[in-house]
Amino acid sequence: MAGESDLPRIAVVGAGIFARTQYIPRLREIAHLVVLKAIWSRTQESAEAAAELARDFAPDIECKWGDAGLEEIMGDRSIVGVAVVLAGQVQVELSLKMLKAGKHVIQATAEAETALSVYNSFPNQLPYKPIWALAENYRFEPAFVESNKLMSDIGEMMNIQVIVEGSMNSSNPYFNSSWRRNFLGGFILDMGVHFIAGLRMLVGSEIATVSSISRHVDTALPPPDNICSLFQLENGCAGVLVFAVNSRSPKILWRVDGTKGTVQVERGIDSGKHGYQVLFTSENGQCQKTFYPFSGVHEELKAFVHDIVQASKDGDHKAEPRSSYAEGARDVAVLEAMLESSKKQGAQVQVKKF
Repeated sequence: MAGESDLPRIAVVGAGIFARTQYIPRLREIAHLVVLKAIWSRTQESAEAAAELARDFAPDIECKWGDAGLEEIMGDRSIVGVAVVLAGQVQVELSLKMLKAGKHVIQATAEAETALSVYNSFPNQLPYKPIWALAENYRFEPAFVESNKLMSDIGEMMNIQVIVEGSMNSSNPYFNSSWRRNFLGGFILDMGVHFIAGLRMLVGSEIATVSSISRHVDTALPPPDNICSLFQLENGCAGVLVFAVNSRSPKILWRVDGTKGTVQVERGIDSGKHGYQVLFTSENGQCQKTFYPFSGVHEELKAFVHDIVQASKDGDHKAEPRSSYAEGARDVAVLEAMLESSKKQGAQVQVKKF
């Protein structure tokens, strides 16, 4: 096993809810693979509070804050990767700065088209093109990896259902998140990209067109908070997405009906663990059930660290395709097409290609 001095060093930029409750615990799980060297926040107090949560596995973690702290991270040649965990409106700009400084970056998706064009136009001033990976990425959830393998056993796809009855109410820690309330598309876009990612991973075909109606029903939430969409895949199969940001009876499922069987992925709890129940019904009517606990953040961080290590050895290393930021752009494009269609009273809209 490599000694700590041989391990890649990364920084976490952001000290909000997701950084504290997901990134730090998941980095603890892979502390044998990567060193968390620094954590940044806008204020010293916030950075120090987050660093204390990581002190048990990163005893030498450094606290950074403000503009000066960002400059220090960009200028620290020992830091090879950065996890950007910030509000959607600012994370792309900051990620591009880190990429231009030669850092590999992992971040959740947000504004996509302009960011990709900037990234693709980077001059060849670095010995390698930094990896730009997509975080909070359902493609790394084992339930979707395994469900995709079952698709070949259900024959020709006949129809698809995606049902999202969310639980975004005042007891949810993200409910009062100001940036999501000032974000074009609100919770529909911020939450919806994950459900679209799961759909695209499951069916293995791109969404070509959409026709949608959105509404604003719950005034405690930013508009829109409900959307119903008819979509068609490039392979001709049609499906429906029914999405309520907040519901009295939360439920999240993806279901594909084929000529020889069905595959269904549904969020649930088993033995106290949150995750996904995968149901596969075969041609003879037998139903096979498998439960997969959530582990997507763990898996995507492991893949990111692996790609960092490989890129340091081989400048032409191709990163894990599932983590490509272009995949995130394709998820966003589907939601943007749905929102555009709803502004046009349900007119059919072509999904932009990347």
